[in-house]
Amino acid sequence: KQDGQGPAATTARAAIARTARVAGPLEPRLRLVTVRPVAGAGAHATAVALRALPQVATVEVEHRHSLRLVPDDPALSTAEPALGTPPGTVVEWWAARQNLPAMWDITRGGGATVAVIDTGIDGTHPELAPKITGAIDNDSSTDHGGATTDEVGHGTHVASLACAGAGNAMGMAGAGLDCKLLVIKSDLSDSSVATSIIDAVDGGADAINMSFGTDGSQPAASPIVRAVDYAVAHGVILVAAAADEPTEEQGDPSNVLQPTGSGADVTQGKGLSVTAADFSDQRAPFAGLGSQISLAAYGAFGGGSGPRGIFGAFPQNLTDLERVTLTSTGCNCRTTFNADNRYAYIQGTSMAAPMVTAVAAVVRSLNPDLSAPDVIRVLKLTATRPAGTAWNPNLGWGILNGGAAAAAARVLDRRAPTSSIKAAARVVKGRSVTLTLKRADRAPPGCVPSGIRRVEVWRTANGGKARRIVTTAATSVRLPVKHGSRYTFFTIAVDLAGNRERGPSKPDTTVRGATG
Repeated sequence: KQDGQGPAATTARAAIARTARVAGPLEPRLRLVTVRPVAGAGAHATAVALRALPQVATVEVEHRHSLRLVPDDPALSTAEPALGTPPGTVVEWWAARQNLPAMWDITRGGGATVAVIDTGIDGTHPELAPKITGAIDNDSSTDHGGATTDEVGHGTHVASLACAGAGNAMGMAGAGLDCKLLVIKSDLSDSSVATSIIDAVDGGADAINMSFGTDGSQPAASPIVRAVDYAVAHGVILVAAAADEPTEEQGDPSNVLQPTGSGADVTQGKGLSVTAADFSDQRAPFAGLGSQISLAAYGAFGGGSGPRGIFGAFPQNLTDLERVTLTSTGCNCRTTFNADNRYAYIQGTSMAAPMVTAVAAVVRSLNPDLSAPDVIRVLKLTATRPAGTAWNPNLGWGILNGGAAAAAARVLDRRAPTSSIKAAARVVKGRSVTLTLKRADRAPPGCVPSGIRRVEVWRTANGGKARRIVTTAATSVRLPVKHGSRYTFFTIAVDLAGNRERGPSKPDTTVRGATG
């Protein structure tokens, strides 16, 4: 590969052709030729032979790239029509801004379940109907339908931001793409909320969304605190919307998940308290702030122009949010998108929270070895914030970054490695034995193991106490034995992430020294 063209290049290609089979285009400008091994030759041997040629500068394995996942949901590509919207802004602009396509490239989220405790959902909505894995009605009022009806409209919109159907060539895609929904309808009383949290945990939710709260003027009800502790004890991730007013008191359950004074400590809290950011990456003027804030997600467009909120699914029926009453002019939030009027623009921390909940559930399903605190910490530390900054009272740890969270989670190794040992059962001659060590460091599908750091060899002699006698990175060790003695051996592997294999219940092998 001296100059890519001319006699030298011709000589180089001829030399290469005697060693390997040309299998791709010749690119003289890059001095590149793609080859495959000849019949009967292996890839490694071919690479060694090619590297020995003076005409060859480098030999690399060729990789094949894959297309980036681009769901066909039109809201991801259709320009936002509202006046004042910057050119190039799509209806579902918040997906790209929160790096969700990068997360979708890593995982589609099909193994994740999001529980939405809210006003129910329109179970006939095509964005949501295929996603429902369970529906529980904890609304004690008598003037409502079941969990798959939504008289208010709030629950349908929230649920769609988490898990609206993706790749169905209609409407939108939820943050969690292929995640499933456990729908729990609540009247939002303390007892109903507490019961709903327990039901969500027992129903197999990976994460629970709570886009509601009190004004915080009274301490959180003890049933809610106990229900939160139940969820924490069962490893379920809890997410709550912060206040929809610029106050430092977020009310419960948000202030139970991120108590006063704990926001700036990445290790503190029982869940995530989510405030709302706007298109300018600032805290929305209406959203909560202060030391009870964990992080932010987009909940408004802002700036006095552009869309009236965040685009999401909406029930077919007339909703309470739209009704004109003596105290309300109605939300004027319903919109028609591609001839379908089952969508709406709504703003609030209620819209920000389900995006976070969905990403948390997807990250958890991607790497099920992670604990709930692991996932919470990942979402905080990967959130987008100005360089050199950490937590701040307006956006907490920053704005949700789904791609960065998934990328960090897939290399976060919490699984202990495994190892074993083999040896001859009896040393017939000599005074040493060779032990063959096997080790493996595995990760969940789609995740990356950290790799083995070392293997410890433990031994007992004549029924005595087990002692560590060798620490090695080798695949075999040779150890002395005494004639007439009986030894047992086992191994404990430690990986580069610090995970340590548990000692076995019985030794891997027994070795007896020769007698006589």
